[in-house]
Amino acid sequence: MASEAPNPPAPSGFGPSRRVVLAALLGATAGACGGGSAVTTFDLTAPRPGPRFGGAPRGQIVVAEPAAIQTLEADRILVKDASGTVSYLSGAQWADRLPKLIQARLINTFENASKLKAVSRPGERVSPDYMLTTEIRAFQIATPAAEAFVEVSARLVHDRSGRIAAGRVFSARVPVAKVDAGHAANGLDAALSKVLLDIVRWVSTGR
Repeated sequence: MASEAPNPPAPSGFGPSRRVVLAALLGATAGACGGGSAVTTFDLTAPRPGPRFGGAPRGQIVVAEPAAIQTLEADRILVKDASGTVSYLSGAQWADRLPKLIQARLINTFENASKLKAVSRPGERVSPDYMLTTEIRAFQIATPAAEAFVEVSARLVHDRSGRIAAGRVFSARVPVAKVDAGHAANGLDAALSKVLLDIVRWVSTGR
């Protein structure tokens, strides 16, 4: 079985050569785990906001794990065509279940924006002002357009009253040169990075 690999450093920009491969499981390793073809595992990165990124948090925020439909609940890379038919890229997977991975990278993005004291996970011993709930509405390679499409809805909910304080839908599209595992993972990572930055900015500044 694969050993745990270190999380790659968060990028400062969105270059086409940015690599998000966490680990490649070699055929011999896969065979030792019970057979099967080699699978490449891809991680998602948490962007680092630039110097112009500002704003004070609205209070202590707990970031919940995103909701998602069944096709987005797994660790597979999804491809969706114009008719709505979905398939998965063979020989590739995310480093964890997609909702759990996006939750972790959203928290990391808050931390990278110097908001370490304002964000936490559910279950930690804090008294939050707000719960940030999200839903993954789209996280796929769209064909025949050949683009990575990410869409996430977000709501800030008052922890005590349960009243929704604010809500917004965030989306990003990034062209991919080829619909294969490497290009797909990099494209989705770049699109998600834009969405994560927008969510953190919105929570921090209301814009």
